[in-house]
Amino acid sequence: MSNKAKIAAGGVVAWLVLMIWLPWWAALLIVLGVPAAAYLALDPGQRRRLRRVTRKELGR
Repeated sequence: MSNKAKIAAGGVVAWLVLMIWLPWWAALLIVLGVPAAAYLALDPGQRRRLRRVTRKELGR
């Protein structure tokens, strides 16, 4: 199983668990908001490095 597949599966599991305890809009906000907040917490150099690595992997 690839690394991206593991991340996707974890996201689906998190979504299902949150849907049990929270309304759908709150679960959506958490599932989308946490990764967005983590990305925004990076400094500009780290964001550049992350984008560069992602583009390299897409070119394979």
